[in-house]
Amino acid sequence: MNKYAFYDSEFGILKIGYTDTAIIFLKQADQIDADNELSALSDLAFDQVRAYLKGTRKTFDFPYELHGTKFQKKVWDALCQIPYGETRTYKQIAVAVGNPKASRAVGISNNKNPMTIVVPCHRVIGTDGALTGYAGGLDMKKALLELERKEEQ
Repeated sequence: MNKYAFYDSEFGILKIGYTDTAIIFLKQADQIDADNELSALSDLAFDQVRAYLKGTRKTFDFPYELHGTKFQKKVWDALCQIPYGETRTYKQIAVAVGNPKASRAVGISNNKNPMTIVVPCHRVIGTDGALTGYAGGLDMKKALLELERKEEQ
């Protein structure tokens, strides 16, 4: 059975969904919309996200599971290969997953990403370098990219 925990973060409410063994959902929420059941696992995930946002962590090692279509999982795996502080275009991700004409489908998969920040869809930009679509909003995307660039210098 899935449980949910809610935490206050720099970007508002962070909703973390989990099972007994893994985090399955980590995204912004407009409100607390389920029972708030904090656990050691949700606390671990939140602590690592908070450390990332403070610039003291670049990777995540809490257990998580991604649930989606085969194509979505390929895209999300490709996103996890983008190094901290770097970006890729939607086209580059489409090529990486073996479907060069699937830039739009990559964007849709990014939007369905259940693990904001952990699966770094914020590192995907338009071919012209423009910041385009982000489920957390373009201000959040810009802030995350600036955080990573600052920490890499």
